Amino acid sequence: MVDLLLAIVHHLLAFGIAAAITAQLVLVRPGMQPPAVQLAARYDMALGIMSMALVAIGFSRVFFGAKGSAFYLHNHVFWAKVVLFALVGLLSVKPTRAFLRWRKAQSADAGYAPEEVEIRAIRKTLMAEIHIFAFLPIAAAAMARGYGYA
Repeated sequence: MVDLLLAIVHHLLAFGIAAAITAQLVLVRPGMQPPAVQLAARYDMALGIMSMALVAIGFSRVFFGAKGSAFYLHNHVFWAKVVLFALVGLLSVKPTRAFLRWRKAQSADAGYAPEEVEIRAIRKTLMAEIHIFAFLPIAAAAMARGYGYA
């Protein structure tokens, strides 16, 4: 039962992360209005919380799941997933810093809207995040079928 619960929460968090990045992409676009800044920042906070929870649940699956740690720790597809997720996390630093800057600017000027050039740069980063994130379920499906086990 523990394995099932961990798997369910792990999958729900992964879907939530994909939804949060997608929501940011919807909000962060040329012509972005001030209310979108606050909402994008909230999605970013949710993204961070879900990401930390996903890592905790993911490693709980490694040590408390049905397959056992030997299956995961000796599986190069598992480590590829970890690296891909870390890369998404590293990419997310740039949007997070921008959202914090934008919120600070809005606290000084309620009508503040980010410049188009910065919006385009953040969108590119968000697009890279969602595209890399899309490889995670592919790796998960391969791993579930025994690929990558040394």
